[in-house]
Amino acid sequence: MPADGGSRALLIACALGIERLALRGGDRNGAPGALTVLRTGMGPRSAERAVLRGLSRGGPHTAGTAVLATGFCAALAPGMRPGDLVVAAETRDGDGSVPCTGTAVLAAALARHTRARPGTAVRTGPLAGTDHLVRGAERTRLHASGAIAADMESAAVLRTALAAGPRPVAAVRVVVDTPERELARGGTVLGGISAFRVLRTVLPAFYEWHRSLPLPRR
Repeated sequence: MPADGGSRALLIACALGIERLALRGGDRNGAPGALTVLRTGMGPRSAERAVLRGLSRGGPHTAGTAVLATGFCAALAPGMRPGDLVVAAETRDGDGSVPCTGTAVLAAALARHTRARPGTAVRTGPLAGTDHLVRGAERTRLHASGAIAADMESAAVLRTALAAGPRPVAAVRVVVDTPERELARGGTVLGGISAFRVLRTVLPAFYEWHRSLPLPRR
């Protein structure tokens, strides 16, 4: 049976109103018929509650709904820049790790769809989950564990989605601050603008990933 993600619903979860605004301003051509862009609110607990509510409203589409967490993140590796894209190979937090589905397909699609933005790098690696913004020594410690970026919601979104039933899950984040330029410092406004502009470009790659998924079992 051919791959056809269009036969399953897609839920895209983000935490902030500014992230949802960026996604709503993106290209909807090729979007699946059953698409939800869900604002979860900040932090892992808010993300858990919102994803459970979002999936419970899906009716017949709930089973097998693909879930993708997105939004902004903090880079952990030196040399990363605002606007770089992070495709999670897995998410990690205190409750364990969740491997992501179709990481290579998603990374390749993002690279194609961001070619028009010189300097935007697409990086793949573990994404750390925290319940607070990371700075300084904690950023260094998380990077030493192998993670390349951190955010507060992705790990909770993916773990909660899988607890509700088997489904494809993924996470893509856009770097807004880096070890060299943290959020509390000047210049991060420009980093936020860069991240916002990149986030507006990602939807076609998400749809491509979604179409690559195998048909859900009946």
